[in-house]
Amino acid sequence: MKKIGFLSFGHWNPSPQSGTRSGADALLQSIDLAVAAEELGADGAYFRVHHFARQLAAPFPLLAAVGAKTKRIEIGTGVIDMRYENPLYMAENAGAADLISGGRLQLGISRGSPEQVIEGWRYFGYAPAEGEQDKDMGRRHAMVLLEVLRGEGFAQPNPHPMFPNPPGLLRVEPHAPGLRERIWWGSGSNATAVWAAQQGMNLQSSTLKDDETGEPFHIQQAKQIRAYREAWAEAGHERTPRVSVSRSIFALINDQDRMYFGRGKDQDSIGMIDAQTRAIFGRSYAGEPEALIEELRADEAIAEADTLLLTVPNQLGVDYNAHVIEAILKHIAPALGWR
Repeated sequence: MKKIGFLSFGHWNPSPQSGTRSGADALLQSIDLAVAAEELGADGAYFRVHHFARQLAAPFPLLAAVGAKTKRIEIGTGVIDMRYENPLYMAENAGAADLISGGRLQLGISRGSPEQVIEGWRYFGYAPAEGEQDKDMGRRHAMVLLEVLRGEGFAQPNPHPMFPNPPGLLRVEPHAPGLRERIWWGSGSNATAVWAAQQGMNLQSSTLKDDETGEPFHIQQAKQIRAYREAWAEAGHERTPRVSVSRSIFALINDQDRMYFGRGKDQDSIGMIDAQTRAIFGRSYAGEPEALIEELRADEAIAEADTLLLTVPNQLGVDYNAHVIEAILKHIAPALGWR
C-alpha cells in the first residue's frame, strides 16, 4: 500500500494555449484540484515553491485555503527553499495552516534548487554568515525551524506585557502539536539524505538527484532511500520515517491522453544543475495501462517509497489533471498493490 498524491508546480502563462493564465488562476485551480483529488480518493495535495517565477511561490495562504476546503487529504510542499525563509515567521505560518487543516500539513523543505535569479535570497534580506555557503544558510534556517516547532519556550517575557503571559519562557504561537514529525527534507544526494535522517526528518526525493554512480536514476534513488533508512536506524529515532518519490506518470486511457503524452518512450537524462554538479533526471512514464504497470513494477525507488507524488501538468486544467490522477488510482495502483 502507498499513499498517492499529486505535486503541482503551479505554472501559469498568459498565452492563449494555457489553461492557467495568471497567478490567481494558479492558486484557485490548485485549491479546486485538491478538492477533486480528495473526492477521487487520493491521499495528498503537494505544491512546489519557486520564487521570481510564474509558478506557485507563497505556500501558506494556499495550504490554509486547501486545508479549509478539504477534510481528509494531506496538504504539503515539495519543497520550500529555506534560504528565503525567516524560520520563526515560518513556524507561525506553518502552525496556523496545520491547525486550520486539523493536523494534515506535511511540510517539505530544503536548501533549494537552481533559481530564476542570481542569489535571490539576498533580495529577501538573507545572506550567508562569514564562512558559510548559501546551502549552509539554508540548513541553519532549517535547524532553527525544527527547534522552534518543538514547542518549548525560549523568549524572555516582558515584565509589563499588554496581555497576561503564561509562566516561563514564551514560544512562537500558534503551536501545532506533532508538526515537527511531519517535516520532510528534499534531498538531491545520498549525503543529504543521511543528514536528513540524522535530524529526524522524513525524506522527499524528486525526479532528479546527483549522478553519483552512473547507474539508472531509479536504482540510484533506491540506494539513496536505503542509505537514509540505515542512517535513521543508526540515529535511534523511535518513530517510523516516511519517504516520498515523485514521478510523471500518465496512463493513456483516451485519445486526449495519447495526443498529449503518447509520443514514445522517455529515458533518463544527464545535465548540470550548476558548474560543479552533474545530475541525473528520471524519465517520465506514459503508456497503455498494461504496459505502464510492467514498467512501474521495475522501478526500484517507487518500490522503496511509502508515498508517491504524481507531478501534474497543471496548465492543462483541473478537469484533465483530475482525470490523470483518477486514471492512476483506478487503472494502475490496484494492479501494483498500491491500493
